[in-house]
Amino acid sequence: MPPECRHAIIAAHPHLAGAKFAVAGRGWHSLAVEVDGRHIFKFPEGEEAEAALLREARLLGAARPFVRTPVPDMTIHSGPPLFSMHGKLPGRTLEPADYAKLNDTARARLADDLALFFAELHAIAPSVMRAAGAEPVGWWDTQEGTLASVWQLLPSELRREAEMAIQAYHELGPDPLGEVYGFFDAHGWNMAFDHDRSRLAGIFDFADSGFGPPHREFVQVSLIDPDLALRGIRAYEARSGNLLDPRRVFLLAAAMRLSELAGAVETGENVPMILDFAVDWLRQHAVR
Repeated sequence: MPPECRHAIIAAHPHLAGAKFAVAGRGWHSLAVEVDGRHIFKFPEGEEAEAALLREARLLGAARPFVRTPVPDMTIHSGPPLFSMHGKLPGRTLEPADYAKLNDTARARLADDLALFFAELHAIAPSVMRAAGAEPVGWWDTQEGTLASVWQLLPSELRREAEMAIQAYHELGPDPLGEVYGFFDAHGWNMAFDHDRSRLAGIFDFADSGFGPPHREFVQVSLIDPDLALRGIRAYEARSGNLLDPRRVFLLAAAMRLSELAGAVETGENVPMILDFAVDWLRQHAVR
């Protein structure tokens, strides 16, 4: 626990001087500190991270009135140092192993809760979110040279499958549903899940939210389980009236996982884990 973070929090909130402090997580651009199990403080690292945190707070403020799913009510302390504060959403993250333990009723309920969250976000007028600072989401690097390092890592029986998936991904036209403001980062590490009640209790980390195609919402969901992605697709169709193409979701997810594998090879970090993600996705048949 960095002492400078503790000092900054207590200086702004003296009543927390006797509280228990712990590192809640470290992201690409910020450090999250949990205080007394009730509050989350995020400390950005660098000017780019500060700008991203300020934008996230504006996006949350704009989107919160339109969604029933609990999301952080974030406030900004301008500092120095600059940091954010919000109440911790109840629950814990949802790992693939946790999802595997859920019964059919709980799985269906989770899929519908996610579909509701996505449908309500997507219905927000783009002008509202654009005024709050929403931007187009970034895309994965799937150039031939970038992916050259991944083919030899894949099991031989999957290499052709992967090559065909990337070719089909490149041939995809624009999303037939256009673009919407969406979350686009709904993996289990951004969920507050009530494991006692087997219910979604909230979603956090809007840093990667922005404008993108509706099909992309289910790419990160697939990191939990392809079954949840497919259930979510069907629940979203019922909620929104929009028809989705599971094959498009499969190709988007394949592009993401192979691109991330190439990035891991380049940095030498987490290669076995990300390789497993890619292999598991190419071998599944729930979303096709």
